[in-house]
Amino acid sequence: MSTFSIAGDHPALAGHFPGRPVVPGVVILDRVLDAVEAAHGPLGALRLPQVKFTAPLLPGQQARIALQAQATPARWRFRVERDGQLLASGEIAAA
Repeated sequence: MSTFSIAGDHPALAGHFPGRPVVPGVVILDRVLDAVEAAHGPLGALRLPQVKFTAPLLPGQQARIALQAQATPARWRFRVERDGQLLASGEIAAA
């Protein structure tokens, strides 16, 4: 498990959304990919066959990434949570 937060001055927040910034999904997924590579080393091209966002992450909030290896080699399920609330879930597979 790894944790992360996105600072309020992150460049992706400028237009997402003025007055009430929300961390874009692509930034969250980038942190998930970092967690996979930190645990398993560089993997090259990856696919995201399934991703679902269920709640927003705001700048400065702490989120936790949980990874679960699947029976198929180089395939993982992930969950991103904040204080026990699911923010995103999905699957990552090596291409």
